[in-house]
Amino acid sequence: MHSFTSDRSSRRAGQDGFPQMLRTEWTRFRVTLGLMLAMAASVLVTVSLGLLIAGGVRSTCVTEQGEGPCPAPLVGPDGTAVRDKYYFVHQPLKGNGSITARVSGMTGQIRMPHPVPGVRNIQQGVVPWAKAGLLVRQSLKQGTPYAAVMLTGDHGVRMQYNYTHDVAGGPHNGPQWLRLTRSGDTVTGYESDDGTTWTEVGTVTLTGLPETAEVGLFATSPGAVWDMAVAFSHVTATFDRIDLQGANGPWRHDDVGVGLESDGKTPHHPGGVVESGDKLIVTGGGDIGPAVMLGGIRADLMLIGGAVGLIPVLVAAVTFFTTEHRRRLIETGPPAQPCPVRLLAAKAMVVGAVAFVAALVSSGVVVPVGLAILRANQNQVQPITLNTELRMIVGYAALTAAAAVLALGLAALVKRAGIAIGLAIALVVVPYLLATAGLAPRLLMITPAAGFAITQSIPMFAHVDVDPSLLAGYYPLPPWAGLTVACAYAALALGVAMAVHARPHHSASR
Repeated sequence: MHSFTSDRSSRRAGQDGFPQMLRTEWTRFRVTLGLMLAMAASVLVTVSLGLLIAGGVRSTCVTEQGEGPCPAPLVGPDGTAVRDKYYFVHQPLKGNGSITARVSGMTGQIRMPHPVPGVRNIQQGVVPWAKAGLLVRQSLKQGTPYAAVMLTGDHGVRMQYNYTHDVAGGPHNGPQWLRLTRSGDTVTGYESDDGTTWTEVGTVTLTGLPETAEVGLFATSPGAVWDMAVAFSHVTATFDRIDLQGANGPWRHDDVGVGLESDGKTPHHPGGVVESGDKLIVTGGGDIGPAVMLGGIRADLMLIGGAVGLIPVLVAAVTFFTTEHRRRLIETGPPAQPCPVRLLAAKAMVVGAVAFVAALVSSGVVVPVGLAILRANQNQVQPITLNTELRMIVGYAALTAAAAVLALGLAALVKRAGIAIGLAIALVVVPYLLATAGLAPRLLMITPAAGFAITQSIPMFAHVDVDPSLLAGYYPLPPWAGLTVACAYAALALGVAMAVHARPHHSASR
């Protein structure tokens, strides 16, 4: 009878013990003033730093009306901020047709850094993403859909369309034949080494392409990236063997998107074209593509204080374990006591949930309020969708929860608060701070700090060069991939800790 009762009690404890354990650990956490103050401090630090940044930003631009608020970012067909500046030699194409040309040479100029501020240091050269090729688009209005096949400075032949899409062709950097064909809404790009044998680069459907579109030759150069700024560059491309099917009129010349000096009349870094026999020599500057650095202030800057705000969370997670360890509550006791593995799981769920809620409050306040402050101060903000804003808010909360579980796992492994806190900060916070300063950005791929990628508001595009700094919006991993890395570290630390703490219990049972 006694044996039966004990067996039944053990089974009942197994069924009801873990929920009770969760309630007990939650009670322990919430009645510990230091732990709750640490979570409150995390919220306060994250929100305060974000709003301080938002309130201190004042962006101005020089336009033909003088210095004042920057104009609204130009947006492409999908709502992304884009650049649309290039020199275009074109004709109207009515209905179906094609254009073929050989890019026989590319030269350029780049403004290089100079030790003396304000001194121009112009050198000959072509930047890697300088572009020269064939283009078809709805109209000359900036931001309208387009498709282009091109030769680049150092990335071979590409077909790009609607600013954010890029298809790689052959790795050619010398003279190359290009062809662009239109059939209804379908545009196809081709390349050839000799003008006889052609290889398709890509095909795109430009929905709503009008009966009469603009087709021709273009040149543009996005500039050189130096210290989170874009320096001047031009590219000059020589086109020959030009054949246009479906249009037969005079060439039109347009410096699309060219800016003006402060007098409102003089073009700033204008492009141009020179006709020489059957050749057209086209010079242009700017870019056709996403405006990663020049499209306004990024929303993820509102969470730049989140790394500092993580420190109190990491301290609380470590303390949550080590305080009880010092009181020997985590040591294996008689069989009636809770299994250390289950106790670790309960602690991880509690600290992860509390960290998630605290960070959700932080990001849920600082992101929308910070953006509202930026706009109220007449700053232009990079356009983002509601889904992106929600992903940033919830993603930061998920990252914080993963970091808290990681810290708890480290504490369970090393059993010393100071060492565990130092390890957690070194793994999560320090790589982020280094990347913010432009140092060792690759650490955001191989450390738990990769999880900060979930907060990026503007994605990285392979066909746009940016300064490798978080202040310039550089994240080496996509949002969800980065968060996966952080969660993997947390799961590994907790799993190893559980395995280590399970051994004495299993030995005692035997």
